[in-house]
Amino acid sequence: MSKAPDASAAAGIDGLLAAMRPKLHRYCARMVGSVIDGEDVLQDALIKAVEAFASAVPLQNPQAWLFRIVHNTALDFLRRRNRQQALQSGEEVDMIADPADTVAAHEFASTSLRTFMRLPPAQRSSVILMDVLGCSLREVCDVLDFTLPAVKAALHRGRAQLREFAGEPDELPQPKLSEADRDRLGKYVAHFNARDFDAIRAMVADDVRLELVNKTRLNGKAEVSRYFGNYSKISDWHLVPGLVEQRPAILVFDPNAPGAGPKYFVLLQWSADKVATIRDFRHAPYVIDGAEYQV
Repeated sequence: MSKAPDASAAAGIDGLLAAMRPKLHRYCARMVGSVIDGEDVLQDALIKAVEAFASAVPLQNPQAWLFRIVHNTALDFLRRRNRQQALQSGEEVDMIADPADTVAAHEFASTSLRTFMRLPPAQRSSVILMDVLGCSLREVCDVLDFTLPAVKAALHRGRAQLREFAGEPDELPQPKLSEADRDRLGKYVAHFNARDFDAIRAMVADDVRLELVNKTRLNGKAEVSRYFGNYSKISDWHLVPGLVEQRPAILVFDPNAPGAGPKYFVLLQWSADKVATIRDFRHAPYVIDGAEYQV
């Protein structure tokens, strides 16, 4: 029977999860092609990590252990979504994969999530881990359970593919809000910005569900009313309707930082013209990193 971790060990894993969460999310988002789905994958992976921790201690390399759980959870997600097959071991070609120079690393880090999804999973994982997150070749081998030649091959091909994709014109049309979404989001945002929270409460369903990502969950209008009350006490927000990854969303800007991009965003789901769910990323600002958004 495995021994349960003591209080200090439990505190250690909690601290590790909190410190690693933004970096792990960057990996998930680029693996699955979405900052929103990436957060879902990350939450599933962190639950698995907490459950596995009791039998996993002592850990020689906690970060690699966490990345391996996140990596496998992302692959499970891709299999369920039927957009990619299971990660293949890769051809063991003994070629040199030099660390990317500073300019190239910045280029790969700023690659859109949509472009990363065009790479096969082995190439995508290797480039994200090494060129976006700064892992060493040995660390990439540990996370993916690949040989060194296989990682070098995947990196070489993935980098070449990304450079090729970068030269292609982006001909995708700009998405737009539907008239219904524009009207509903517009009313919600207008009431919120006017601090008319009684009007907002009238717009939500009695059984409304709220996820304050990386913080808490609330259910029912009575509990969720506290959430609106908390917003009424602060002034570091201004809401604007828009899209995040082509989904209707509310972008949140800091009125004290003119010209800056959105700090985070909020997603709403509707049922019979009432707000049924609220997903607020205020306490998970890392999620907007790399997101494609439009005001």
